[in-house]
Amino acid sequence: MSLLDPGLSLTLRPMRYPQFFEMYRAAIKNTWTVEEVDFATDVHDLRAKMSDAERHLVQRLVAFFATGDSIVANNLVLSLYRHVNAPEARMYLSRQLYEEALHVQFYLTLLDTYVPDPDERARAFAAVETIPSIRKKAEFALRWLDSVHDVTRLDTREDRRRFVLNLICFAACIEGLFFFAAFAYVYFLRSRGLLHGLAAGTNWVFRDESAHMAAAFEIVRVVREEDPELFDDRMEADVRAMIAEAIECEVQFAEDLLSGGVSGLSVRDVREYLQFCADQRLATLGWRAGYGARNPFGFMDLQDVQEVANFFERRVSAYQVGVTGTVTFDDAF
Repeated sequence: MSLLDPGLSLTLRPMRYPQFFEMYRAAIKNTWTVEEVDFATDVHDLRAKMSDAERHLVQRLVAFFATGDSIVANNLVLSLYRHVNAPEARMYLSRQLYEEALHVQFYLTLLDTYVPDPDERARAFAAVETIPSIRKKAEFALRWLDSVHDVTRLDTREDRRRFVLNLICFAACIEGLFFFAAFAYVYFLRSRGLLHGLAAGTNWVFRDESAHMAAAFEIVRVVREEDPELFDDRMEADVRAMIAEAIECEVQFAEDLLSGGVSGLSVRDVREYLQFCADQRLATLGWRAGYGARNPFGFMDLQDVQEVANFFERRVSAYQVGVTGTVTFDDAF
């Protein structure tokens, strides 16, 4: 029996894919709550320390955050949980769904804090329809979500192929490019001494998303091992085209975010960072790099190091519940 065989496997012993159970256990240890995030200094930063161009960046970023994780959660339920047929893998996906809900709550709290006016908040939530640069990203994600809408069983090679492309899109493009670019903007602001509450919460979201990508790519690896004929030249060409389109969507978003001119950030550097991340995703999938890009953002180099914070100023964000040791972040940074 393979991971994508139709049916409903219910037996945890003998465990066919123990790596997913270990991912589930690791995720449980890394538990956080939105109530632990302190936005007190952020409000002052927005009002007194930031330029109009920087505030525009934050407004657009928050508008994207408002619905981004909800799209991922819907795909998780409608595609991944439906077709990944191993109870230990579904245990991890259940935990991931909880984390996506937690991220939605975090961004809801962020919106309520940053945008106190109800009318402005309503406009932020409507951004997927009213702001072209955000609508373009949403349409890209929703098109891939809809690509498996009518796949009820993975009976044929074509159905499995559609499922794998959907999975790669959400791991490599939505989480691996759209979200990682958003994290870069947050950490740029942190490098300027701004919005420490947003950065602290983003540390936890970043850690979760890195784990989500690792789990999705492990599913792809297992499927490739069990069903290698799926990963032909056509599959590779489709993934490369998908990634190229995602980069263009995100670059258009960068042009919007940085339209007021933010010192230290350029659309060119954002494009190079996206290409750098894309090469990391392609390597993880077992394909050659497509761009040969470097990481232009030196402030991102710190993201593979456990954050050190003064306990009396801010809560250390890189903690684990019930265990000791360090947290290892995704090496794409």
